[in-house]
Amino acid sequence: MGLQHSYALIAPFYDAALAAATRGARRQSLGALPQPPSDVLLLGIGTGLDLPHLPRQHRYTGLDLTPAMLARACRRSDGLDFAPVRGDARHLPFADAAFDTVVLHLILAVVPEPRLCLQETARVLRPGGTALIFDKFLQPGQRAPLRRLLSPLVSRLATHLDVVFETVHESEPALQLESDRPALAAGWFRLIRLRRR
Repeated sequence: MGLQHSYALIAPFYDAALAAATRGARRQSLGALPQPPSDVLLLGIGTGLDLPHLPRQHRYTGLDLTPAMLARACRRSDGLDFAPVRGDARHLPFADAAFDTVVLHLILAVVPEPRLCLQETARVLRPGGTALIFDKFLQPGQRAPLRRLLSPLVSRLATHLDVVFETVHESEPALQLESDRPALAAGWFRLIRLRRR
């Protein structure tokens, strides 16, 4: 089962599973958005759980692979300058240096090739722009045998459980680490901010 099909099936239940659990971390991450009006890409927007926490002065583009997710996101976009785009996070349909900020909430552990996703993020960011990441990552060298055992099965349905951020990040030197903080589940979920050189 491909990601597009599986996420189309879980779209009706996605909010119930994630909304309350991730609300605080989403707010913290989005608090790093710039103050002046700017162009913001919400990469893997899902059902739009970030949208209620966004300031209104920016121009937002929300990208997702799944039409069912995008349809739900559009219903949350009232009052925002928001454009939904269907697309693949590994091959973004945008010009180089098109955005000031890229928001990657719960996407790097979902896409089959997170390195490509991060490389595309760097490509579409303007110099000095930021990438705001909220996701679950194993620490370098962390054994986590149960997560590693379950990851091949769970990844066919929804997400990977064994992604190591540092391994993904080393493939994109143009993105400099600015901050990395634990968010949820004893630090399994992290809030990370990168800046485009």
